[in-house]
Amino acid sequence: MIVIGLTGSIGMGKTTTAAMFAAAGVPVYDADAEVRRLYAPGGAGVAAVGAAFPGAVGDGAVDRERLGAHVLGDPAALARLNAIVHPLMGEARAAFFAAAQASGADIVVLDIPLLFETGGEGSVDAVVVVSAPPEVQRQRVLARPGMTEAKFAALLTAQTSDVEKRARADFVIDTSRGLEHARKHVDEILNALRAAREAGH
Repeated sequence: MIVIGLTGSIGMGKTTTAAMFAAAGVPVYDADAEVRRLYAPGGAGVAAVGAAFPGAVGDGAVDRERLGAHVLGDPAALARLNAIVHPLMGEARAAFFAAAQASGADIVVLDIPLLFETGGEGSVDAVVVVSAPPEVQRQRVLARPGMTEAKFAALLTAQTSDVEKRARADFVIDTSRGLEHARKHVDEILNALRAAREAGH
């Protein structure tokens, strides 16, 4: 089974691209969705996050805004949070792989926003980075509810730069060129990976 790591900075169109892989019949593991489950009422991460970051839990769930105030711009706090969340996510990822294998999937996608930041590129066969020009990214992100210039700047600082991600990628999808272009590129990537496997690479 070929494992694709799909990543990209905020506002680059990763969610839309992940949906294109899913539409092509490829199972997609959504790291963000898994975090939301862990943080929801009754989620496996609520108690531990609440204990490590007082005030970050309200109504039985992790409040991502309040948690963000604890960790944004604080690498030590972020490392503490990752130490709680990553082992829990590992269990969910193992279940995802088992289900994909049982279904006979030949390729899977791990949609992981912080793939490079967490060293995850070492555990995938190919890295696909979604990208767009800085002005397009900025426009998309600042259009989000509750987003400010300061928050956007802090998020960019916490992420590996788009330039570095593109340099380290096996494939780059430019999402500023329209949905049809991105969809075509997704199909080309899947075909290339399948062809390489058949050729024994």
